[in-house]
Amino acid sequence: MLLGGLFPLTYGAMLSDWAYSSTYQIQWLNFADWMIAGSLVFAIPALLWSLLDLLFGRWPGKFFVVLLAATVVVNFLNALTHAKDAYATMPAGLVLSVIGTLLALGASWLGYSRRRERRSV
Repeated sequence: MLLGGLFPLTYGAMLSDWAYSSTYQIQWLNFADWMIAGSLVFAIPALLWSLLDLLFGRWPGKFFVVLLAATVVVNFLNALTHAKDAYATMPAGLVLSVIGTLLALGASWLGYSRRRERRSV
């Protein structure tokens, strides 16, 4: 359930950053700030849960945990970048949003594909 909120919020932040870079309306940057914060609310507990599962030898693979940890780190750096002045966030904010979205997509894809494999066994 926690993994399900990660990709949509990160993707929404990327779209908001893209809209800000196109229009320079500061409200788009505010939307991106909140979506990045929301993605961290979902990603950090998902990472902790997957680390516990990995520690006890259950479901997640090491690559999934590394991918999820990379997503958390990039989104945290993105949140710090978005804490700057509005004009100082570009283009680094958009680049970090694109990288975070790709990492979140990979982590979500891998997490849900492993879940189906576990059910079929």
